[in-house]
Order: sequence, then C-alpha cells, then structure tokens
Amino acid sequence: MVLLLTPVSARARMARIVRNAVLLAGLLLAGFAQAWTLDDVGKLAQQRAQTPYQPERQALPADLASLTYDGLRDIRFKDDKALWRADGLPYEAKFFHVGRQSDSVRIHELSALGNKPLPYDARDFSFGKNKLQPSRWGDLGYAGFRVHTPLNSPAYKDELVAFLGASYFRALGAGQRYGLSARGLAVDTAGAGGRPEEFPRFTDFWLEKPAVDAKQITIYALLDSARMTGAYRFDIRPGEQTVTEVHARVFMRISAGPRVATLGLAPLTSMFFFGESQPRAGDFRPEVHDSDGLMMASTEGEWLWRPLQNPKAPVATSFAMKGLKGFGLMQRDRLFGSYEDTEARYESRPSAWVTPLGDWGPGRVELLQLPTPDETHDNVAAYWVPDRLPQPGESLNFAYQLAWQGDKQQRPPNGWATQSRRGIGFNQLDASTLQQAISYVIDFTGPALDALKDDAPVRAVVSSDANGRVVESNAYRNPVNGQWRMTLRVQRINPAKPVELRAFLQHDNHTVSETWTTLVTP
Repeated sequence: MVLLLTPVSARARMARIVRNAVLLAGLLLAGFAQAWTLDDVGKLAQQRAQTPYQPERQALPADLASLTYDGLRDIRFKDDKALWRADGLPYEAKFFHVGRQSDSVRIHELSALGNKPLPYDARDFSFGKNKLQPSRWGDLGYAGFRVHTPLNSPAYKDELVAFLGASYFRALGAGQRYGLSARGLAVDTAGAGGRPEEFPRFTDFWLEKPAVDAKQITIYALLDSARMTGAYRFDIRPGEQTVTEVHARVFMRISAGPRVATLGLAPLTSMFFFGESQPRAGDFRPEVHDSDGLMMASTEGEWLWRPLQNPKAPVATSFAMKGLKGFGLMQRDRLFGSYEDTEARYESRPSAWVTPLGDWGPGRVELLQLPTPDETHDNVAAYWVPDRLPQPGESLNFAYQLAWQGDKQQRPPNGWATQSRRGIGFNQLDASTLQQAISYVIDFTGPALDALKDDAPVRAVVSSDANGRVVESNAYRNPVNGQWRMTLRVQRINPAKPVELRAFLQHDNHTVSETWTTLVTP
C-alpha cells in the first residue's frame, strides 16, 4: 500500500523536522556548555602550577623579525576574514600579527561543535608595502585579537575590546576613544623586595561563538608566569558604558623562587603627562593625560580622590581599607577646551571603575606613578592588594566588574572635586615664606553641595602629616559657576621630604564632599 502525504501531514512532518533540529541544536549547545567552563580552564591552570615555569620562546622568521614598528603596523588582518562575519553575528573577531615585540598566543573557537583551534593563516593578512615571504613561515600563532560590534551605530561594527601583549586588555563604551588599559594581574609592580616587576601573560584564549541575539561576548584566557598561573572568564557587555565582568582563579606555583610580595588584583595602567596642577611650559595644550585621578571608595563609606602627577622620581603610595567598595583611574575632565588636541581627543578617553563582586576582605589600593618624558608611555598603575596573599600551592578566587565609562561615570554620592590647581596668586608673603609654602585651589560640586545656600557655613577640613603645617584654609561658593571652592596653604617643615595632605568640605558636622588627597613631593 502506498501512503500519500496530504498537505497537512507534510506540514506536520516539516514541523517535526524543525522541532527535532531545534532539539538537536539545544542538546549540542547544552553539551558544549557542560563541556567548557571556567572550571576547565582552571584545571589547565592548576596543572601548570604543579610544574616549573617554562617560558615559551618563538624564533621569528628573519624577514619578520627585522621589521620596524611602522612595517609591522602595515600588516593588517583582512576585514572579510573576520571570525563569524560570514555567519552574520553581532560580534566578530580579528587578529593581530606577531612581531619582534609581541609573543605568540593560541586562540580557539568554542561553539556547539566543540573546541576548535584557530591556526595562523598568512592569507588572512595584508602585508602592505613589506617585502616578505609568509608562505615559508608556517603556523606562527597570533599576537592577540580584537572584537568588533555595532557599538555606535547599527550600520558599522566598531572595535569593542582588544587583548594584546602580556595580560593587557582594553575596551570602549559608546563614543569613547582608547586610553587606559587593564591587566589580568600585577605582580611586584612597585619593586617590592628589590625585585623587578613580573609580567604574567595570557598564553591561550577561547572565544565563545555568540548567538544571533547575543547581548555579550564571552572570552576565556589561561595565564602563565614564573610564580603563578591563572584561569579567567571575561563577559563583555557593550553599551554607553561597556562592562567587563571578570571571574578569575589564580594558582601559586610550588617552589617557584622568592615569594610574591605584592599581588595586584584588577590592575589598571594609564598615562599622565601634565595637567592642571602641573602645566608644561612650551606646550599649547593645557593638559595631556588619559586619566586625571584615582578614585577610591571603602566599605566604611569614605570616598577618596587622588589627582595624578608626573613625578621627578618613582612614587608609590597606598590606601589601606577594611573593605573595598570600588576604585578606578578616572578621566573626570571631559571638556575639549581642557586639552585642545584635535587628534588625541583626550576628553573622550574612558574612565575605568572596578567594583568587587563579593567580599575582597581588608587590603589596600596601591598607586604607582613613574616619571615620563612624553605622552607615549604609560606611567601610572593602580590595583588592589589583599592583606593575605596566597601561599605557594594555594589558590585565590576573585571576581569584579570593570566599567569603561564616559561622560556618565561613577561619582561619590555627596560631592566631588572638579579641578585641582597648585600655585600662588597675588600675595604679600616674603620670599622665605614663599619658598616653603604650597598653595592649592580645589573646586567641588555635587548634590549635597548644590543644595546649600550661598552663605551656608561650609568649612574646609584640612590635615597634614608631620612634615607639613596648614597655615590657611577657606571655603566659599564660586560666584561664577556656583561650585564650592576650597583654598589651602601648607608650609613644609623639611623641604627634602614629601608632605601628605587630606582635605574635605563639611557643613553642620556633615561631610559634603569626597576627601581630596595629594602627596607634595620634594
């Protein structure tokens, strides 16, 4: 007997086929989700931690190794070869070429079909004007990668995040331009114990293939270093402020030499060349920096603001807390007129605000500032150092959100500093007093201050360490812009030593601003 399918039964059969296909895809995705998680990267990191550190060395082909900086920049990944472009997905990845100043990393794609290595293919690159023979190179790996998505317009996929070099990465929110960077980990950054800084590096990456309606991109990374290994998961959600959620597990190597003195979590790296309190003669630009201050918030409710500087010698300072609510290197000044740079556009550089997920316990925010002769060098680093560091053979789990913020950024709830200027205006002080006196003018704004009357009894509360004597402090409403202005003058006792200053605004015994703090270097 022959069974003829009616139109209805044909539709039913097609519906069953579709349902089965969806069910199969779901089973594949479920199996994939179970097959690869942070636990899997953690197992690889833990296995590495049981063995002595073996740095990976790669001998580059001679013609590639001899390239100049400009020559290497002329090598570009072809747009039409971007990972996931053919699938029409909301995210796609492009890769950086290795060179003499970059280490090779291994990159994999995670999809419903499993864990797939992405080998280097010279045909995916344009080599520009370089005279090279890439067909002889073999699999060089990649130096890193960048992810693109429609960040500013649905018509174009903008660069969202890039991972390149050691454990560095940086991201953008809508309307922003690249500035400061983040790192996976900072080790002995301030030269603790007289040892040079150790630079852990991401050696392997896994890029999770996004769904057609994905709101975030997920990346896994394996970190390796002389005294530790690590497993990382990055969930990156683009937007007006792009948020990177980081989950990490760090394993300390057994018998790996001197113990780690400073383990910096959620490290940030930026550049400060000159600014309001440190103008540069001969430069037409008023300020040049990727970040203008370090902001911190403790779980006890105190908010601190430390304006950055370009010191004459390396300066390391720390801020102890019983618990951390958040910290970040911020670019508060968002006005073009503060920079007047039509190319660098420093007013569009992002701020980076770190919010711990969970209790990180007691510790300190450490700030390292180095002298820099120009704006091409990062000379500022900030990170969290827990009081208790893991011992050899132990591990440390931590998680945090890293928000890349623009005009709308994290602020203290009451009031904050908008500018901080050092210098003396008209005065009748004698020369000897002027030599020892340091004067500051700091402007504040915020909800608690805006609500006050012009004649409100606002008081400047200023304190100094033992090497300084506060000789004058005032607070008053600025009649031009409505902000509150604090002026202070401190006298150094020993000019060869630094002075630590702290100041905030108070009204009726209520703190109405963050605490402004600075270190006056010799």
